[in-house]
Amino acid sequence: MTLPLYGFELIGDGTGLLVALGLGFGFGWFLERAGFGSGCRLCGQFYLYDMTVLKVMFTAIVTAAVGLWLFSTVGLLDLEYVYTTPTSLTAQLIGGLLLGAGFIIGGYCPGTSVVAGATGAKDGFVFVGGFAVGVFVYALFPGVEAWVNANSIGAVTLPQVFGISYSVMVAILVVAALAAFVGAEWSERKFAYLRPK
Repeated sequence: MTLPLYGFELIGDGTGLLVALGLGFGFGWFLERAGFGSGCRLCGQFYLYDMTVLKVMFTAIVTAAVGLWLFSTVGLLDLEYVYTTPTSLTAQLIGGLLLGAGFIIGGYCPGTSVVAGATGAKDGFVFVGGFAVGVFVYALFPGVEAWVNANSIGAVTLPQVFGISYSVMVAILVVAALAAFVGAEWSERKFAYLRPK
């Protein structure tokens, strides 16, 4: 096994931060190239005439899942060493609702707001400021983190929840993505009249 490099201590903290910085810049560049620096474009998702968000993000998820599965199958990656965020259903439900509400109201999620801010969009800066305040509140009030941790059920994956293998989960994800892409294409044709001229 050679991957993950950080998990097997093949790279240190400094190198890990440099790799993360490079990946972050790359991710931001691709988000901008996909048009995700525009709140108007992102809002097209909610009006069903522009499903680019679904297509790009589902493609990224499927690519990562299939890549992890392939690497683990040929022995290049040990999935046990891949970090999985602990599950705290209540906290994640509340956080998801807040993020979703912000996305619907203003057209950005945290990643896309940074991309918008980096291109000089004022509304992007407002969103970056908003989630920065949230991060500081979380950091400054230890009771919030204690509540989240107290309600955690540990690192849980979908294969564990459904009692299926990782391979079957990846296959289901690929089929779901294909169905979503077909639905997205239909939606864009059906609601094209809503697209701003």
